[in-house]
Amino acid sequence: MLTLRGTGVALITPFNEDYSIDFTGLDRVVNHVIDGGVDYLVVLGTTGESVTLTKEEKKEVLKAVKVSNAGRVPLVYGCGGNNTQAVLEDLKGIDFEGISAILSVSPYYNKPTQAGIIAHYTAIADESPVPVILYNVPGRTMSNLSWSTTIKLAAHPNIIGMKEASSDMSQCMRIASKMPKDFLLISGDDILTPAMRLMGGAGVISVLANAYPALFKTIAHGTLEEANDAAFQMLDINPLMYEEANPVGVKALMAILGLCGDQVRLPLLRASESLKERIKGELI
Repeated sequence: MLTLRGTGVALITPFNEDYSIDFTGLDRVVNHVIDGGVDYLVVLGTTGESVTLTKEEKKEVLKAVKVSNAGRVPLVYGCGGNNTQAVLEDLKGIDFEGISAILSVSPYYNKPTQAGIIAHYTAIADESPVPVILYNVPGRTMSNLSWSTTIKLAAHPNIIGMKEASSDMSQCMRIASKMPKDFLLISGDDILTPAMRLMGGAGVISVLANAYPALFKTIAHGTLEEANDAAFQMLDINPLMYEEANPVGVKALMAILGLCGDQVRLPLLRASESLKERIKGELI
């Protein structure tokens, strides 16, 4: 899985004013991030507002990204949820041609036990025709995927990595100290990527790389000094991306940069004027 090292960008899904998918904007974003040097694309992760797209729309987005990508970089597809059986059914309807792996978020809202999380991911990994990357984001799921659970799941032959967005560096270090040599420990926090690299991390799946792919090329592949300097540039703009929920902030930033519109789907709303002005004041 060397092809899934470096920077993966959690692609946004641009929308038109009427909330329909802006395929022209999506093509522009795909080319922008590839030209900027990202290593792979993550299609329809949570940043892509996958929870508010229909099954048919998801198929259309995946097809459009494949066309725009034209085989230039690997693709990872977001397929997760808090209904295990529904995720297994979703796997049956995905066109896996050209997909290197799936990114599957830990079950949200239900707050399962660690044993329940293991059972959930084992069922998915057993059925998925491509490798599985775990995704731990307690701030959204209200349930942490512990380091010991991660190590147990890493023993599954079809589970190849973890996107860790807990911001708990001690937990990340525990995973790094125990994980198999070929396991991919991927940063889910943009500004923590250099620190994750130090402990053996495989890179980042990034939100801000939608706007600043070249910066993340430096963070993922530059020297440690270069990576730190690049990450330090994001210290002020990064929290603004999440102040009114992701991807509200990054879509506002993309609109400011002229890459696509800032429309999001309900229940999210576009960035407030105050947030937009503060983002403009922190452009890199």
